[in-house]
Amino acid sequence: MRKVAVMLLVVMASVAPAVSAMAESATKEECVAKCKEAVQLINEKGLEAALQEINKKDGKFVWKDSYVFVEDFKGTFLAQPLRSELIGTNWLEHKGIDGKFTNKEFIEVVKTKGEGWVEYMHYKPAEFRKPAEERIRSKKMTYVLRVPGKDIFVGAGTFE
Repeated sequence: MRKVAVMLLVVMASVAPAVSAMAESATKEECVAKCKEAVQLINEKGLEAALQEINKKDGKFVWKDSYVFVEDFKGTFLAQPLRSELIGTNWLEHKGIDGKFTNKEFIEVVKTKGEGWVEYMHYKPAEFRKPAEERIRSKKMTYVLRVPGKDIFVGAGTFE
């Protein structure tokens, strides 16, 4: 009886984080709302002050399995709270794990429509803690929104 109880606890302990992680997925509505909030912050506080806030790993622009990023029309990251080493790097010619030039798509959408969704394959944030060969690809939808009057945009995504 004791062995069964211990086994049950082990199974429950291993399943609980997975269930919790699934329950913690960002919604499309949250992505849109957070992007609009980031644009409002940029407009009200100025770009530099807003970037400081958006780049905070534990700030309000990082939630569940998502985060807001900021990029310019040249493809350079201005804000990336989960991978700060990307700030200042240019990703215009970067091919994603599915072979798409995702950043070019982001820029095309915001230049032509002002906002919209881009679908591609990407790693969930937790996958970056694993060795590259063990990472699992997931379908991602990213909402991008141009900052009015500026050649920059914000984005946030959710996984399917």
